[in-house]
Amino acid sequence: MIVAGFGYRSGATAASLRSALALAQTGAPPVTHVATLADKLPLLAALGLPTIVVDAVAGVATPTRSPASLAARGTGSVAEAAALAAAGPGARLLVTRQISPDRMATCAIAEGAPV
Repeated sequence: MIVAGFGYRSGATAASLRSALALAQTGAPPVTHVATLADKLPLLAALGLPTIVVDAVAGVATPTRSPASLAARGTGSVAEAAALAAAGPGARLLVTRQISPDRMATCAIAEGAPV
């Protein structure tokens, strides 16, 4: 399973998400699922991929260390943490968070461990 995790601001649009995803997918395998926190879920439907809701990302270690994300969500990157949590135990990041050109959305891609 290849999961694109998203974090985004309340003013983000579907175009913001698509832009962040396009940046993250450069050179990465095709994404099979998208993931985010429950309160961020509605906008993901625009991507047309199976969606995984992640209950919490606090404490999920990420290579990115955004002070705003740490303060608000308890993790350095919601996108990276959502991708890792949704991909399951043993998941690894393939692409660290990429920021949409309008700076409204981030996307990271993780691969689940083989079963």
